Amino acid sequence: MTRPTSRDVATAAGVSQATVSLVLGDKWRGRVSERTAGLVREAAATLGYRPNLAARNLRLGSTRTALLVVPALTNEFFARVYTGAARIASAHGFGVVLYPSPEGTGPARDPFASARAALDGVIASSMAARALDAIGGTELPLVMLDSDPAAGRAAAHVNLAMADGMRQVTQHLLGHGHRRFLHLASAVDSWTFDVRAEALAALLGPHTELRTVRAALTVTDARTAMETALATPGDRPTAVVCDDDILAAGACKAARRLGLRVPEDLSITGFDDLALATAVEPELTTVRLPAERVGEQGMTALLTVLEGEPWTAPDIPVELVVRDSSGPAPAR
Repeated sequence: MTRPTSRDVATAAGVSQATVSLVLGDKWRGRVSERTAGLVREAAATLGYRPNLAARNLRLGSTRTALLVVPALTNEFFARVYTGAARIASAHGFGVVLYPSPEGTGPARDPFASARAALDGVIASSMAARALDAIGGTELPLVMLDSDPAAGRAAAHVNLAMADGMRQVTQHLLGHGHRRFLHLASAVDSWTFDVRAEALAALLGPHTELRTVRAALTVTDARTAMETALATPGDRPTAVVCDDDILAAGACKAARRLGLRVPEDLSITGFDDLALATAVEPELTTVRLPAERVGEQGMTALLTVLEGEPWTAPDIPVELVVRDSSGPAPAR
């Protein structure tokens, strides 16, 4: 369906487009009756019409604002994404409104029924994609972070080289002689975690074993899942590949509770390179994801789209950081 226009609103309300502009621009008092203004507002609400204020603000050269949608502020990665986006925004006269979905990766209520008029575009993490359904504002330019470039209505995508990160982890562990793997996967249904799982499975050959266990993105849930997965000595992996440093921290706690040494008995790797990676003992081998660069590139992509230009860029490189939580496979 095409987006409704002011002409559609005028037809539905039985008034002129000029009247629609006066009412929706809040300049109707003394020019239009309250009854007519009410009819216009009702027609606009029924049709789902909202002015394309992004284009108008660009023409006027006024201060613009972008909305950054993330799953939660408690996650250090997304705090860094905001820092990067705000840095680029500030240099171009933009502000960034940070919106953490109150339900994490689930749906959220729309807090922008009236404030949406002040937004020029949206930058959103794929992990908070369901919040976009509540926020609405489908006329606003959208940049998706870490999401399927072949899906959705986004005008631009900014992705990390997640598959290459998993390749670096896998080669590191295979080089240390590991053949029995456990993938501690995030329970969040998100494209970015699907990519990691698919890459890991594809990189392991016929002479390796791979088992998958899922857990919510908390240390406690990861620990509980890993205590169950590691309970049977004869069925234990020698390497645990985790989708996130938080999951890896939980895996380390489970290993200690079961009397397993890391990395002598069990190698554990993470993803993100959060501050947590060097706070645990032993320090985590993990894939460093440049979160601030993600934010910078996301904001740059939005600025490019607002200027009417196409956005294309290669995936942002990631880097394996080898620390003490990984080592040679134990002799069997």
